[in-house]
Amino acid sequence: MYKNSRGRPGRVLAAVTVAQFVFALDMSVVNVALPAVRDALGFSPLDLSWVVHGYALTFGGLLLLGGRACDLYGRRRLLMLGLAVFGLCSLVGGLAQQPWQLVAARAGQGLGAAAAAPAALALLTTTFPEGPGRVRALGVWSAANAAGGALGVLAGGVLTEYASWRWVMLVNLPIVAVALALLPAGSGEPERPGPRGRVDVLGAALATGGVGLLVFGVVRTDAQGWGAPATVATPAAAVALLAGFVLAELRSPAPLLRLGLLRSRWVAGANLLVFLAAAGQFAAFYFVSLHLQQVLGLGAAATGAAFLPFTAGLVAGTVLATRVTARRSPRTALVPGAVLAAVGLGWFALIGPDGTFLTDVLGPSLVTSLGTGLVLAPVAAAATTGVAPREAGAASGLLSSSRQLGGCVGLAVLATLAAHRTGSATDPAALDDGYALGLAAGGVLFALAAVVAITVLPRRRPEPPTSRPTTPAEPLLEGTRS
Repeated sequence: MYKNSRGRPGRVLAAVTVAQFVFALDMSVVNVALPAVRDALGFSPLDLSWVVHGYALTFGGLLLLGGRACDLYGRRRLLMLGLAVFGLCSLVGGLAQQPWQLVAARAGQGLGAAAAAPAALALLTTTFPEGPGRVRALGVWSAANAAGGALGVLAGGVLTEYASWRWVMLVNLPIVAVALALLPAGSGEPERPGPRGRVDVLGAALATGGVGLLVFGVVRTDAQGWGAPATVATPAAAVALLAGFVLAELRSPAPLLRLGLLRSRWVAGANLLVFLAAAGQFAAFYFVSLHLQQVLGLGAAATGAAFLPFTAGLVAGTVLATRVTARRSPRTALVPGAVLAAVGLGWFALIGPDGTFLTDVLGPSLVTSLGTGLVLAPVAAAATTGVAPREAGAASGLLSSSRQLGGCVGLAVLATLAAHRTGSATDPAALDDGYALGLAAGGVLFALAAVVAITVLPRRRPEPPTSRPTTPAEPLLEGTRS
């Protein structure tokens, strides 16, 4: 069994919250700095995208392995190791002198985050048992996730305009140091040492290769287009590897991901829902940021400041969702939240080239962010509902993978859709037309997420699994026996 950090849950929550904040911050803080990075290091237009994609590939491809590893070797150990790698690579990236050095550092950041992110969420769910306490803890974690993503745009703009692009990497170092200092000793570690469960090497290779190829195939569409032979072949190879992963997991005595988890309507529904919601959320950040800069003509710092209402709405939504779901099913907040986000993105789709921030951006920002916040906290609670503590890492890695893949795949598809509408035109009216189409499509994705919440998620949550006996189909992992 794992220690649950009794007497220290506040420190666990603080450490996990700070860790999640820095991972979310890093997802968005670099985007605004890309033009400055290009000029400083001499990136070609085609290679510049790998500053983002290098992180996405390693992070998305290794999340399942990170989730399984933290179940085997201890959540605290993996969280500390991942944070250390993430911080070291942030330093390397901030000091980079050549394009390849920055891309390698971003890939290293993704590696560290893939180890630490599922470990952080698993540590949270094993520290706080199912019930109002866990819902409140997940609400704080979700608020940090939302605030980090939104404030990253502001921080990226301010740091790039008034300091240097290097600080979008170096700013991670003090935050990582705080997270490591807050983490209490012994949390999430085996109470008694014992033989470790073995790592499913074949499953890890197939999952990492399949997810990595899928992400790679999607992110390269910005250069080759969806109809290119290489673009078609790469996802096909990814599907083949993932099919092999499913077969390998069905036969493995110690699978990387026990597929029986997906028989739970909570787990399956929450992962499908977060896939769709992440695609819509990433689209909102991407297209609104472009609209503010390319159509309304705002600078980097002003664009970041324009996202402050979005941040406030996200935090308000997560606080409200936490209160609603503390005593009720996560479904209670997920359905109205997804509907509200869909309405907000539909409102965003009415943006015009002659509009202003106050008339075209502020209102839909508040509606979309409030709805998104209502989704973020409950979906994490839903994805871990009924999951035994020994599988918390696997469930957390699966949820993180679904969110990362949803954002990556969804954004690539919607960006392609918008680019097709815009064509080669560069005037504000044509660009606005493409961005509006992308935002409308994001609204459709949130509407589909609402349908999943209504039709797949149960109306009532099950009893906590603490006393449920282990069956032959659900073996205890070695090293976690009580």
